Amino acid sequence: MNLSSRSPLRWVPSLYFAMGLPFVVLNMVSAVLYKDLGISDAQIAFWTSLIMWPWTIKFLWSPFLELYRTKKFWVVGSQLLSGVLFGVAALSLHLPLFFSVSVAVFAVVAFSGATHDIAADGVYMSELSPASQAKYIGWQGAFYNLAKLVATGGLVWFAGWLYEGFSADGASSYDASVGSWTVVLLILCGTLVALGLYHLRALPSGGSASEGRSLRDGLSGLKEVVGAFFQKKHIWYYLGFIILYRLGEGFVMKIVPLFLKADISSGGLGLTNQQIGLYYGTFGAGAFLLGSLLAGYYIAQRGLQRTLFTLCCIFNLPFAVYALLAWLQPQSMWLVGGGIVVEYFGYGFGFVGLTLFMMQQVAPGKHQMAHYAFASGIMNLSVMLAGAVSGYLSDALGYGMFFLAVMLATVPAFLVTWFVPFTYDDKPNDK
Repeated sequence: MNLSSRSPLRWVPSLYFAMGLPFVVLNMVSAVLYKDLGISDAQIAFWTSLIMWPWTIKFLWSPFLELYRTKKFWVVGSQLLSGVLFGVAALSLHLPLFFSVSVAVFAVVAFSGATHDIAADGVYMSELSPASQAKYIGWQGAFYNLAKLVATGGLVWFAGWLYEGFSADGASSYDASVGSWTVVLLILCGTLVALGLYHLRALPSGGSASEGRSLRDGLSGLKEVVGAFFQKKHIWYYLGFIILYRLGEGFVMKIVPLFLKADISSGGLGLTNQQIGLYYGTFGAGAFLLGSLLAGYYIAQRGLQRTLFTLCCIFNLPFAVYALLAWLQPQSMWLVGGGIVVEYFGYGFGFVGLTLFMMQQVAPGKHQMAHYAFASGIMNLSVMLAGAVSGYLSDALGYGMFFLAVMLATVPAFLVTWFVPFTYDDKPNDK
């Protein structure tokens, strides 16, 4: 069967699951890993945010990806490379300077992952029409964030289960943590290598490299890409919208797993890795997938312009859940699990709105792939900078006041979304 005639469901879900894994592991799961190995909250939040820089500056090398081979080549190559690097990170945990070495390895994974994102989004936009992009945006968002739930739920739970097993065999707490996370990182290695081999056959090419282009052409192209981006209509408003939409998420992303693990006497909920994995991997997983899929079809029926403010509200309002959990510190699994359900349904439902907006209002034009990479990089800059300072803020304010401050930080997102202009027609159910 010709690859171009295959249903996008043969490659969209697996492609965006592969996209999500490195980002989520570096951005969130690594926080739990380093917490288990005795690193301070402030150090964890700062360094695991700093290594996310490649997702912010990825537009700088996006024009050069079009000089060689196909987008598929870069997707498959970066999946295989990231997989191997997670294997290297697993071995680094056994070194005396494990923190410095593993952070350095994760930084290289970040460059590989960011390159993968550029090429993967390029395949999605090149192979699918605008109508199909809207149709499958729910699947894209669902499986991108399914990676988040598999990692923060399944892998964190599995690390806790392994920890108990190693401890029962007489290992010290530290050695049990090192052993459990070594296995988890090796699983990530095998998963990404397997996905790379699958996409070697299943993924469409996304288009070939431009003929006759040189490195100088790439540098000239980068200048042209950046210049054309800032000449787009409403671009400064769009940049404000992109930065503010996920600002609240940027603050809570690093702190939530640390808050869940922190002792009750320290203002946390005192959960184990297994409990965190259970809540994310069961309650959160179902809520998130439902939210993502419903949002895709909701947008397809009504159009993005009519639904964007609703999506923003559903995305940002659930951050109030963590303020309540921090102040009340409930011990009931139903209350904690219910809060996570609300937050993850909102995240799944609202996230796809920003993704589709960047694809259909910011990226269109001559440099579609590069401009989408530029926009998503700016979006990640907002999340990264908020995450870098979040540990210091939570230490200074305490978890309760910190989550109240995050609620105030979401107010500008509602205002900028209400007034955001649309450059291109937004027609639901466009065939």
